[in-house]
Amino acid sequence: MRCSWEGPEMSSDRTITRVILADDHPAFRIGLRVLLDREADICVVGEARDGPHALQLCLTLVPEVLVIDCRLPRLEGAAVVRSMTERGLNTRALALSAYDEDRFLTAMAQAGAAGYLLKDEAPTRIVASVRKVAMGENLWSPDQLSRVTHYEAQVNAVRDSLTEREREVLELLAEGLSNKEIAQALIVTLRTVEFHVSNVLRKLGVMSRVEAAVWAHEHLLER
Repeated sequence: MRCSWEGPEMSSDRTITRVILADDHPAFRIGLRVLLDREADICVVGEARDGPHALQLCLTLVPEVLVIDCRLPRLEGAAVVRSMTERGLNTRALALSAYDEDRFLTAMAQAGAAGYLLKDEAPTRIVASVRKVAMGENLWSPDQLSRVTHYEAQVNAVRDSLTEREREVLELLAEGLSNKEIAQALIVTLRTVEFHVSNVLRKLGVMSRVEAAVWAHEHLLER
């Protein structure tokens, strides 16, 4: 841990790439720190186990690169990257995830991440990617961008297929309301709400209210 004590004063030395690691698995963070810290031109200056901590470290230390997992406690990785982008922070994000799923790829791409790697990538590629991201390169492959475009089109099609009433029901469902509470809020019968919920689940292609709520938070309520 040769770099753990160094702070933002190192920012004047541009030959050193300062990195923050954000992952909720301590063993993985340790392994990643060892991998990166053994490189003479890379210095891990901080570690975070949840989203808010990762964002706070970036705001305080302003590293060149944030290596971040997609799924973090309290604040998802994409939300952290989006907040950094909106604040104009001079830190570039590299997603490092165990999930090769279109929804995570899309979320990170939309948030402004510079690239998306899987955790089983060769260590040499991870190190090289950190360097490239620090130099301003974007690492999205044509295949990844194609998947993002396709996923966005699918989401838009589903969103457009929802009626105004179905959107209202979905938004209330995502707030945690029961069918009875939704019926009271919309001044309709319980049977009507059950009908709309069934249609919403079918259109979203999900099996449960929880999955529908997650979809709403990712694709409807944040818009």
